[in-house]
Amino acid sequence: MTAPGSSTLAERPARQEAEPADVRVHAWRGYHCESRIVRAPEPRLAPVLLIGGALQRKEEWGRLERHLLAHADVISVDLPGWGAGDPLPEEHGSGFLADALAHMLAERGLDRVNVLGGSYGTAVAYRLAQSHPARVARMLLLSTMEVITGEARHAMRRILSLVDEDADRDTLAEACVSLLMGGGPDRPGAEAVQSGTAVRRMLLHRFRTATRHELRMHAANTRRLLHHRMIDPAPGRPGQPVLVAIGEHDTFTPPRLGRKLAATCPEGWFVEIARADHMVHLERTAEVVDLAARFFAGRPVTGLPYLRRAERIAP
Repeated sequence: MTAPGSSTLAERPARQEAEPADVRVHAWRGYHCESRIVRAPEPRLAPVLLIGGALQRKEEWGRLERHLLAHADVISVDLPGWGAGDPLPEEHGSGFLADALAHMLAERGLDRVNVLGGSYGTAVAYRLAQSHPARVARMLLLSTMEVITGEARHAMRRILSLVDEDADRDTLAEACVSLLMGGGPDRPGAEAVQSGTAVRRMLLHRFRTATRHELRMHAANTRRLLHHRMIDPAPGRPGQPVLVAIGEHDTFTPPRLGRKLAATCPEGWFVEIARADHMVHLERTAEVVDLAARFFAGRPVTGLPYLRRAERIAP
């Protein structure tokens, strides 16, 4: 929660219940994919498109989706390589996925959306803004960086080995969560992460109970990140307003690299979220929604009590 007395857009309840989710099946170059839309009772902003990270299915945004519905319709997707989508060979990069996403939006009749991408999903979001700029109004990128660092590459290769060996699920889950949350619960600074213990427990359960099919898709997506540049500004810098937000304790995609990514955008902003690490959307959900609602509405994102820093980055 935010500091006492602070004003939070995300906590303003909608006056009516949201409509039931509308799920649609799509196909892109022979690959099955799906979209899901929940309509807001009283939308005040353009629809918000959510693009998630590792093992995140379109139905799993939970409180973040519910809070966003006070402001806008919410679209979530299972692209090829996610959830109900078909497995996607690693040779297909973010451009293929961005084109698939643009195709899904066109079939939905959605001309222009605000985009919120998290972790792995930020590569697709950035590419969508590059290759289909008319479809993106504003973009919020959570827990991201341009390239995978050496230490993270080593950890990701170990995870791939564990999946290939069909290793003990506890060992695999610990390796995955340690990468995402910077080590075990006794690491320095762990106690400063809001809801960190509960989020860690939830993620461990998710990886322990993932199906073999899900783990194969996760492995292909991990290899995609290792073999392709995660985010490449070379094809053209996104001209839309872009906000990069990183948890202050994030060791996987650290703040200094998020700030560097923000500098690739002519209208780039960078914020560092207090008491959070890589899983910021789970640890500080209400604050992330408040930040998104403010930014998508064109309101200032400076001076907020849950931010360690907020700045406009000049490229």
